[in-house]
Amino acid sequence: MKLYFSRNPNPRLAVAVARFLKTDIVFEFAEPMAPGQAERYLPLNPNLLLPILEHTGHRTLWETDAIACWLSRNAGSNFWRTDDDEPEMIRWISWAKENFMKACDAVHWERGTKLRYGVGPCDERMVEEGLSQFHKTAAILESELSDRPWLLGETISFADFRMAAFLPFNDAARLPIHEYRSIGEWYERLNQIEAWRDPFRGLNAPHLPPLPV
Repeated sequence: MKLYFSRNPNPRLAVAVARFLKTDIVFEFAEPMAPGQAERYLPLNPNLLLPILEHTGHRTLWETDAIACWLSRNAGSNFWRTDDDEPEMIRWISWAKENFMKACDAVHWERGTKLRYGVGPCDERMVEEGLSQFHKTAAILESELSDRPWLLGETISFADFRMAAFLPFNDAARLPIHEYRSIGEWYERLNQIEAWRDPFRGLNAPHLPPLPV
């Protein structure tokens, strides 16, 4: 098996899942949109996006959540729930992507991605809109995490990884996580997991472009 990745949020998430599950896999840093690279990667993912999992018989799977599901099933793990908790897990994945993660992404895009890649200046109006949505969704998440260590109770699941996908990039986004005690404690628990804290350890993984000073 081979996982094509970069250091961006969704590929980082896929690498973290693979390492958390101790998957026997080859990791390959990739840049599908770099000049001259499209022809190689189009057969693997017509969207030219990462991550991409190449597995049995050179078949490929793209989209992070699908890859996480496949890796968990292949490992015989309940990290991707297959029991009665599966609907609850899917609910949190869906809610994260349309609410908490979406807010985090909006702020990170303005304060991080645009500046790293010279896409344009930070739009403070969009930052304020993103922060407003962040506070609304963080309040819900804070309440949910106030009486349990993980989203599904006593054991971690992919829903926790998915919810936190943008938080490793908070040096750029500067989201006020510190204002939410339960979220902060939950994220500290995640950071105690080496596969989450440093998924690229030992890999050929060039760093993202630095933020301008």
